[in-house]
Amino acid sequence: MIQTGLIQNAHADLVTDAAYDFYGLRLATCSLDQRIKVWQLDENNSWSVEDDWKAHDAAVSKLSWAHPEFGTILASGSFDRTVKIWEQVSAGQAEPQQTVNGSGSHPAPPTSRWVEKAVLSDAKGTVRAVEFAPHHFGLKLATIATDNMLRIYECIEQPGSSSWQLTEELDVQTIAPGPSPGHVSRAHTLALATPTQTHTTLDGASASLVAQALQQQSLQQSTSTSQRQGLGNREADGGWCISWCKDKFWGEVIAAGCGTSGNVKIIQINARRSTTLLILSPTGATSGSQSATTGPTDTSTTTGTSSTPTSAITSVAWAPSCGRSYHLVATGGRNGHVRIWKIKPGIDDLDLDGPERGDSDEEVKWTAVAVADFDQHKSAVGRVEWNITGTILSSAGNDGRIRLWKATSGNVWRSAGSVGVEQTEEPSQPESKDIDMEA
Repeated sequence: MIQTGLIQNAHADLVTDAAYDFYGLRLATCSLDQRIKVWQLDENNSWSVEDDWKAHDAAVSKLSWAHPEFGTILASGSFDRTVKIWEQVSAGQAEPQQTVNGSGSHPAPPTSRWVEKAVLSDAKGTVRAVEFAPHHFGLKLATIATDNMLRIYECIEQPGSSSWQLTEELDVQTIAPGPSPGHVSRAHTLALATPTQTHTTLDGASASLVAQALQQQSLQQSTSTSQRQGLGNREADGGWCISWCKDKFWGEVIAAGCGTSGNVKIIQINARRSTTLLILSPTGATSGSQSATTGPTDTSTTTGTSSTPTSAITSVAWAPSCGRSYHLVATGGRNGHVRIWKIKPGIDDLDLDGPERGDSDEEVKWTAVAVADFDQHKSAVGRVEWNITGTILSSAGNDGRIRLWKATSGNVWRSAGSVGVEQTEEPSQPESKDIDMEA
């Protein structure tokens, strides 16, 4: 694989995230040094810094670009428990930055063309992931923090990016299972917004919230004891990640993982009732509250006694559909595994306007099966990402390599190469565990 560019000493500390814009000609990076940098690709395929500013009062964890139809907008999440919305303006407009809210933030210097438009400070834990929704849903932003809360924000005044409203706040661990989007129940159910961190200080938590948290912990103790065995600090061992479904036909659907459970939930966002459609687990997928089709998974993590500890999911990526009748979702975990899931929506959802709509659960539930499981990284996976057609998956691990995965003509996922910083010969490894993907 040919190296096309190298940015040396990009930040003064560890780089925590990098995100390309819609056209792939600009790159935004963030770091533990609390700064955001925007890089421009020139005609010589060299990256030069375009803007550089101190963005937060703690390490910046994640970045996301909005679709260009809304302007040049960037969202950043941080360990200071805030999400900030940045918008690029002309150099002359960058001066009056003292009008931003007085939340103790530090505006970018006048030389920067990025203006802080909004500060979203609802999180009760460090913000680990931010991602703008697909543009056909409007200017919306999803965030997840270590309080296990999935929050959806919407810009209520457009054009512009200054006014944001919190439209959904869901506890990922307790959100109720429900029917597929074609069968929305009339019952209005509120998701429990209870804190789930048991050893992290909750600023301003009332006695009632603490009581609810203890009650929730007691209810889940029988099922989560095995998950906590052998785990250390929750912040260090957990994983918090989100990814939107790119296809608008199914409505606002998002994949979210949190904590140390090793599960990813497929959540249907609905103004009346947001529900869990699927739970992707190393031990098999479940649809709603009932058992669903399960596929082959890694025997090293699914066999044996129930006390086998699970590993947190650190990254999730929903592939562009590109006309497929099913969806592909990739996950990366702290145990070094990269898994690819094939998700099929409920049969009834394929014909929402049909004259005859089945009422049986078999016709409405979503199903999932694991079609690939790789562990070549042999260390924690920090990021998984699809190409624009959803045919090639890349994964980055703590082994210092980026690995590519691609399906063969027989729909078997195999390694398509890797690239690393050091140009050394990679040691031979046993053949990966490939799983045939049904047509």
